[in-house]
Amino acid sequence: MQTPQIRIGSRGSRLAIIQAQEVKKRLVERVGIDAVRVEILTIVTTGDRIKDRNLTEIGGKGLFTKEIEDALLSGNIDLAVHSMKDLPAVIPNGLAIGAVLAREDPRDALVSSKARSIKSLPQEALIGSSSVRRTAQLKRRRSDLRFTSFRGNVDTRLKKLREGQVDATLLACAGLIRLGLKHEITAAIEVDDMLPALGQGAIGVEIRSANGVLAEMIKAVDDEQTAVAIVCERAFLKELDGSCKTPIAGFARIENGRLLFRGETLTPDGSQVFTAEREGLPQDAEVMGRDAGVEVKRKGRHIVL
Repeated sequence: MQTPQIRIGSRGSRLAIIQAQEVKKRLVERVGIDAVRVEILTIVTTGDRIKDRNLTEIGGKGLFTKEIEDALLSGNIDLAVHSMKDLPAVIPNGLAIGAVLAREDPRDALVSSKARSIKSLPQEALIGSSSVRRTAQLKRRRSDLRFTSFRGNVDTRLKKLREGQVDATLLACAGLIRLGLKHEITAAIEVDDMLPALGQGAIGVEIRSANGVLAEMIKAVDDEQTAVAIVCERAFLKELDGSCKTPIAGFARIENGRLLFRGETLTPDGSQVFTAEREGLPQDAEVMGRDAGVEVKRKGRHIVL
């Protein structure tokens, strides 16, 4: 057997491996690479190792990507696969997003045996979530709800829910669908009702900027409409200097050839929300996202976000 020519770096969770396998499958099908020449290497990140503390206490989103990006920069892997919602607004010099796969369902999912909707949750229901965005958005809708930190992979969170540790939790529809757990979704929350995390539902492929051969190759797995939407969303995130310490949400999509975007940031207690909307041409995605970010910052300038 020949030595694998493409080494894919991924986190070791079941969902991360499924996403890496999807990238491998598409490379095999669309580029014609022999499957045995594509290897998936699992990399343990700081975020995976530390499970007993909230991410906001230990450094934020980059905790799930730094070690993988270090391996990419050092040449130990050839490309990295990430959930785009986990990728910080600024990536290291020498790296680039080479492709974005077609987006899965971007919505948040309510998972609960106690209620069929957020509105019907019991008074003072206990919600398991470590997302400052989801917590702020839910507090804005239901100030009576209580919250507890909920770390761990999807299977771990579902187990805690079944054990009755909480009354409900929120997860990404995309992750549940990719794991074959669509049946666990109690209710999918429409993006017009609750904006998702920026990049939610999208899988990104990160490469070394100088690797022109691989950059050309992975264009075969890129979905143009998703890529445009992600450019807009990440420009918004970057303008706001977003991290997982700040409740930020947003979603871009193309309809009838036009790019539509709505983004928001909230105070952690959900008492205030600052929103911006844009509509324009897909080629103006980055400018639109950045401009929306400027507007939101101006609206919330008297608030420490």
